Amino acid sequence: MKKKILIVDDEPGIVRLLSMRLKAKGYEVLEAFDGLECVKIALKEIPDLILLDIKMPHGGGIGAFEKLIQLEMTKKIPVIFMTAFPKLEIKNLVLKMGAKGCISKPFISEDFEQTIEMTLE
Repeated sequence: MKKKILIVDDEPGIVRLLSMRLKAKGYEVLEAFDGLECVKIALKEIPDLILLDIKMPHGGGIGAFEKLIQLEMTKKIPVIFMTAFPKLEIKNLVLKMGAKGCISKPFISEDFEQTIEMTLE
């Protein structure tokens, strides 16, 4: 059975690029473009992993993550944050909250894929 990954980013180009890369690797891909949509889709689809941008409209990634970890149905879904602003304080915050990782944009292909594979194992 294919692993299901939810990509959440307010930049459609990034979502499209990641979606193509992950589908080529055999994953089922879901897409969302803000924090509210992320929570809604996660509750409906229960993905195996969520790739979540930190800076977005409608609650942003951190707000969406806070909601996800409060809900029984979604609290165990692993989340990897993505950010174009890789400040150490932000990375430490999301890791302390329970995120499985924090990837800097632009993505280095091997690092990106290794992080996803290790998280899904």
